[in-house]
Amino acid sequence: MINLSEKEKKVLKALLEGLPISKRPFLEIGKNIGITEKEVLEIIKNLVEKKIIRRFGVTLRQNLVGFKGNAMVVWKISDEKIEEIGNYISKLPYISHCYVRKTHKDWDYNFYIMIHGKNKKEINKKIKEISEKFGISDYKILFTKKEIVRKHASYNL
Repeated sequence: MINLSEKEKKVLKALLEGLPISKRPFLEIGKNIGITEKEVLEIIKNLVEKKIIRRFGVTLRQNLVGFKGNAMVVWKISDEKIEEIGNYISKLPYISHCYVRKTHKDWDYNFYIMIHGKNKKEINKKIKEISEKFGISDYKILFTKKEIVRKHASYNL
């Protein structure tokens, strides 16, 4: 575990809330937490180098831009193949999450993805392509019925 300074914690909390829509978002963050824009950028650079921050991204309101299909797909993948398959699938542009999880007595699926598309038909086609590429026939598709909330986790830094 890496110990964070108070300034690093403040910058991380601000970033987790999302960048302000502004010409100079890092200046605004600095003003809000009492440091300069330059300090904010230096702290971010250091957090990236420490691999605490791995990327910046956008949270897209998918339904507003025509993407109505979302599903979690759970797969049974052998331990020997999980790295190869996971590395491939995680790089696909329509996959947002990709996890390996422990199995349980009544649930032996160990690989989970979130897949997105314009509709169920498109998602089913993409899943079929993945299934055929790797010869994985044991999976379940759990389509999203309703999005309740979409936000990033809040951490007690």
